[in-house]
Amino acid sequence: MLFLREEELRLAQDLLFFGYRDFTAGADQLLAELGMGRAHHRVLHFVGRRPGITVGELLGILGITKQSLGRVLTPLVEEAYVQQSAGRNDRRQRLLSLTPKGEALERRLFERQREWVMRAYREAGPVAVDGFRRVMRGLMGPAARQQLERLEQKDARPSTGRPRDTHLAPIG
Repeated sequence: MLFLREEELRLAQDLLFFGYRDFTAGADQLLAELGMGRAHHRVLHFVGRRPGITVGELLGILGITKQSLGRVLTPLVEEAYVQQSAGRNDRRQRLLSLTPKGEALERRLFERQREWVMRAYREAGPVAVDGFRRVMRGLMGPAARQQLERLEQKDARPSTGRPRDTHLAPIG
């Protein structure tokens, strides 16, 4: 059994706050130059991770209202970062995917954050990386865990014809 004092739990909050702040800083800077923010980044990230995602699925992942998504998605569509298409079985469904312009931006944002994660993983080592992943999953509610599992299943499937990032970054 693990017993943690309040100060240790407050330190965990501090670590999450400062880590997230610095992890997002590089992407935030690029987004600001384009007149965008973190909400745009989240949409680009999850549409890029799940091409063909429905608006409803994206709403579930982001945990926001249609109105809030519209404020972010509309400019991304108008500026040709995201494309919408009708569903095959249900024409009322809107399927979202990144355009080549959107893929390029999402890649640039990812690269800014990738370096932070790789550095931290290398400094911590494989055992700590596994522990970090367990803690992060522990912070998620059941719905978020299910959404993450769907993303992990997508990653396990063969490529859909799109080029995948296949270079590996050793962490040990």
